[in-house]
Amino acid sequence: MVKNSSIEALPSASSLRSRVESSLASAIISGELEPGRLISVPALATQFKVSATPVREAMLNLEKRGFVESVKNKGFLVTEVSKHDLSEIAQLRSWLEGPAMRVVATQLRDVDLAHYRELANLITESAAIGDLEAYLAADSAFHSALLELTNNQRLVELVAELRHQTRMVGLADLRPKAELLASANEHQDLLDLLATGDGEAAERFMVHHVGHVIGWWAGQPE
Repeated sequence: MVKNSSIEALPSASSLRSRVESSLASAIISGELEPGRLISVPALATQFKVSATPVREAMLNLEKRGFVESVKNKGFLVTEVSKHDLSEIAQLRSWLEGPAMRVVATQLRDVDLAHYRELANLITESAAIGDLEAYLAADSAFHSALLELTNNQRLVELVAELRHQTRMVGLADLRPKAELLASANEHQDLLDLLATGDGEAAERFMVHHVGHVIGWWAGQPE
């Protein structure tokens, strides 16, 4: 496996099925496990250093989420999200998350941003060491925390579902590259705009940020 892989031995104290599912989801979302890849449960169990049961349970959950599909007597195949699907997901996220930043800006102006800065720092630190699982987890936590300021739980849940459907097949290849850090640093830039109460600028910036889904994260130049 590649260095800093999402697939590695798990600490015994963790919830095995949950941790396996989280690690595999990160590997699939980032493109570390590419579309069309056939996954063997026994092989993964060996890599995770756990029994086959939590791996199989994790794979079944990932199948329900549309990340994989079962192949009789062989294992699970990583599914593909088409460019058209990815474009629609990015468009929906822009329509939802962009305007939401106008509302967030009214909540964050002149407010202590220490909590949000800390989340943004975790994103940057994870990018710097190429830990994609930690990067995706911190990124999700950051954006969810901002969206929660709209006091619209349906919005938070809908965006979370769209993020689950998003694939970033070029992300794994960006670990040593400047684009990954550039995108990570954008979270601090977004906070700077929100802190001034400039909702219009924050909306434009958020749309640009989501655009990486069909740019850098899809392995395309911007």
